Amino acid sequence: MTSSDSPQLQRRLGTFDTVTIGLGAMVGAGIFVALAPAAAAAGSGLLIGLAVAAVVACCNAMSSARLAARYPQSGGTYVYGRERLGPFWGHTAGWSFVVGKTASCAAMALTVGYYVWPAYANAVAVASVVALTAFGYAGIQKSALLTRVIVALVLAVLAMVVIVVLGFGDPDPARLAVDDATGYGVLQAAGLLFFAFAGYARITTLGEEVRDPARTIPRAVPLALGIVLVVYAVVAVAVLAQLGSAGLATAEAPLSEAVRAAGFPALVPVVGVGAAVGALGALLALLLGVSRTTLAMARDHHLPHALAAVHPRHGTPHRAELAVGVAVALVAAVVDVRSAIGFSSFGVLLYYAIANASALTLGAGRLLPAVGLAGCLTLAVTLPLTAVLAGTAVVLIGMVAYSASGIRRHGV
Repeated sequence: MTSSDSPQLQRRLGTFDTVTIGLGAMVGAGIFVALAPAAAAAGSGLLIGLAVAAVVACCNAMSSARLAARYPQSGGTYVYGRERLGPFWGHTAGWSFVVGKTASCAAMALTVGYYVWPAYANAVAVASVVALTAFGYAGIQKSALLTRVIVALVLAVLAMVVIVVLGFGDPDPARLAVDDATGYGVLQAAGLLFFAFAGYARITTLGEEVRDPARTIPRAVPLALGIVLVVYAVVAVAVLAQLGSAGLATAEAPLSEAVRAAGFPALVPVVGVGAAVGALGALLALLLGVSRTTLAMARDHHLPHALAAVHPRHGTPHRAELAVGVAVALVAAVVDVRSAIGFSSFGVLLYYAIANASALTLGAGRLLPAVGLAGCLTLAVTLPLTAVLAGTAVVLIGMVAYSASGIRRHGV
């Protein structure tokens, strides 16, 4: 059975819910966890790294939006690479996304555990994955509704942090000056911060569940990304001005530390709740995206075809969701959060490199995908060495497995 013969998902999402899902993935994914390792890499060049990550993210977003409008199916760049570059590159994109975002899911689940109950962070992480997997299983509309509530709460907490720090703290503009940054450090920080911008992929991987995708997706992607760019820039400036690059680099919970340093320790638990809720929102959106790519790959027999099933009542890829949930829960039991961010960034940067390469084949408007392709590859190879080596090894395993399955199919 081909992918066109498989049961199709239901188109229920409008522009507002589509943007909300993208916001839920981005806002919770990075602002609470990625600033510290990025500051450790770039020092006072953190804001430059943020700008570089934003440029690459914008290029990727525009390429993805163009492709998603033409190919409104679940799977994102897995579908685009398959259709524009061939099955091998589609498979490589899908594999990179699934393994990279599995690490992202684990990082988000552990963030929940760290803020809710640090002594039992792993147990809380696993429980979070189980609960949200069950919630997504029940239907995409409910998931979009929950994400809407989460995004509103997280944005309110972030606004509180900015107001407290800039209005009542001790922000020093001199702490924003670039005086100890290196080019390599800035690029590494940009690669780590890209982890925080990659949530708009959730929009494209949900393409089969969006109403009027040719119109909705090109509007939703830049809108969601633009909102997050503004939020990240304001929060990063406030926290960096309060803590300085050295203080930010060593902070386990940067936003909590900034509020404490501003003289409001009583608000630290509020920030903790916002971080946990934001991570849950990101985790929900990530689980949705990974399961939809898994569905698309299973339809084409690049993963077990049993995972291509769509629930007859809920209209969700229930087997793919369960499989992804189990995998993430297992990883969350052993993964290190900062290492997970680097590994995730490598896989997702490769995923978007293939998206940009696919967009280059569309004809007009080649500048942005060319910049995006070069940017993705550059940021990927300048990530921490352990992330580059581990990511390369896992991606190669996927490539070899695909080639071996092709040889078996053709009897070579």
